[in-house]
Amino acid sequence: MGKFSNETQQLLEFIGGKENIAAVSHCATRMRFVLNDNAKADIKKIESIKAVKGTFTQAGQFQVIIGNEVQTFYNEFVEKSGVEGVSKDAAKVTARQNMNLLQRLISHLADIFTPLIPAIVVGGLILGFRNIIGDIKMLENGTKALTEVSQFWSGVHHFLWLIGEAIFFFLPVGITWSISKKMGTTQILGIVLGLTLVSPQLLNAYAVAGAKEIPVWNFGFAQIKMIGYQAQVIPAILAGFVLAILEKKLRDIVPSYISMIIVPFFALIPTVLIAHTILGPLGWKIGSVISNVVYSGLTSTLGWLFAAIFGFAYAPLVITGLHHMTNAIDLQLMSELGGTNLWPMIALSNIAQGSAVLAIIYLNRKNEEEKQVSIPAAISCYLGVTEPAMFGINLKYIYPFLAAMIGSSVAAIISVGSGVMANSIGVGGLPGILSIKPQHMLTFALAMITAIVVPFTLTIVFSKRKIAVKKSETVDA
Repeated sequence: MGKFSNETQQLLEFIGGKENIAAVSHCATRMRFVLNDNAKADIKKIESIKAVKGTFTQAGQFQVIIGNEVQTFYNEFVEKSGVEGVSKDAAKVTARQNMNLLQRLISHLADIFTPLIPAIVVGGLILGFRNIIGDIKMLENGTKALTEVSQFWSGVHHFLWLIGEAIFFFLPVGITWSISKKMGTTQILGIVLGLTLVSPQLLNAYAVAGAKEIPVWNFGFAQIKMIGYQAQVIPAILAGFVLAILEKKLRDIVPSYISMIIVPFFALIPTVLIAHTILGPLGWKIGSVISNVVYSGLTSTLGWLFAAIFGFAYAPLVITGLHHMTNAIDLQLMSELGGTNLWPMIALSNIAQGSAVLAIIYLNRKNEEEKQVSIPAAISCYLGVTEPAMFGINLKYIYPFLAAMIGSSVAAIISVGSGVMANSIGVGGLPGILSIKPQHMLTFALAMITAIVVPFTLTIVFSKRKIAVKKSETVDA
């Protein structure tokens, strides 16, 4: 008899039985179901199962939060139910049958950027560290940076740029690779396409504005500007999808015995040509418009209002999956402006959700069973993983979720109002301060304190005054 034998049997029954499961997989903390009929799942009964910490529906999948023992739970569930498990990618494909057009678009964006996030986070931390040792005048009465008085730290500063440049300048390579992987096409062709967008023989994207003369490929009857797209997001996305679609179409019509030669040749060369004549300039223009609109909105006289709305609404966006769009916007802001003022608000939202859970821990300090769920949830939230906190605690009680949204909104106003900029996307919790530009760290620290104190205080106040409290939920004081 397995460790979760009773719980898996209950879940199978409450979810509508084997016949209601189209696909099942799991990730680090959750069981992911694609159900034939979501209405057949009894959410209240499922959430009453001892091993279950919460449920939610996202991207066409009904997800059940189990925690760190999800692998064991999943294995026992598959054995008990007789349902054959599938990979996460296969489950996503199946889940898209339950999505509308917008949801499918968001799902595709998430699939593209999710594999790139670890590298982008590392890059952000590296840039932040380089700024601290190279830009902050902390020595000799505030006149010199660490790199100016130490050859060792000067060498470290110079060396780390090797990694930072590889991550951000050559980001289009990662994007085109990720698209080819997602679309099931030849990944090395995606990599080659990305390299043609950032080749050293091209004029660097950052040097275009100040260039006296832009080099060209001269074909006699036509000329093509030799412009690079370093750090550009949208040109890489457009080119990546064109390559994948063209390769798939060619594979459908080219006989298999010559496809190895014909398909790569007639997929790659036209795509590179189209990328440098149409998609690159078009994508650059679109990206510039998006980044300018967002930056102008955040720095205008009504920037505080934009910040208040975004800070308040970001957590609900996570529930819908729409938050994945911010990755592309952040990266575009970084390429255009050398930093992003959007991401700091995301980090503050994560902190606010964790602070609301911290208040729940205080309110339920005598409830040992509750603490087994809430303490790990708070820790993971402060380290940037919000799902256990949001779905396992805050949405369960409602009022902590509302308190966190309000606290996030206030903190976002402080962040945007003081012009806080991040070097890059980073770890989305308390460690997020390491990705903030050094000159803004003190102000961001104030916003972080706000994101801790306001949600914590409001959660306790709401619980005492029964504001947004579920009648079926009780809280120990």
